[in-house]
Amino acid sequence: MDAQRTLRPAQDGRRWKGEEHPRDRGQYTTMQRQMRKDSEWSVIERRACRVIGFTPFASVENGEVVAPNLTDPYASVTLECTGMPGAVKGFVTHKVDFANLWATFKERGVSDDEEVVIFWTTKDYKYRFLRFFSRALPKMWVTIRPKGSSEILEKLCDPTRHWEPGFDPAAAVRATLPIVEWKPQVMQ
Repeated sequence: MDAQRTLRPAQDGRRWKGEEHPRDRGQYTTMQRQMRKDSEWSVIERRACRVIGFTPFASVENGEVVAPNLTDPYASVTLECTGMPGAVKGFVTHKVDFANLWATFKERGVSDDEEVVIFWTTKDYKYRFLRFFSRALPKMWVTIRPKGSSEILEKLCDPTRHWEPGFDPAAAVRATLPIVEWKPQVMQ
């Protein structure tokens, strides 16, 4: 009975013979969602994402990124993004993005009253024609902001939100300004 229920590649052009693939049943949670390619990262385009985990696979020595090989990602980051339930794991595949995250977590450090918020985008380059070359360009704007600012940014960016009486959006924006930021030179 169990032998009949095993998943194996089908010979008739379908992906799986027998049961559906677990991915098609919606069995995976968002924590298991992993982003490596730009098409996968695009779901968080221009969203404020709080970094809750940084795992480097490479290092920075004397200002140069040293990676074990050229095909593996430089690091992985676990993110909580506005408008997405749960956490998402993304792999950092650009050297400048990795160097900025390394500078944030390993060189400067993050205190208890701060949080790291990143914005991933392929649309905010200095020159519009650079969007056509975005696969080879860095895409992360890394900031350190006061703790709780990612929730305030989420409220400020929600177009359907109705403000409570007495709410001052200008004060909220000032409260979320970055303490330190690392932005690639090709971004505006």
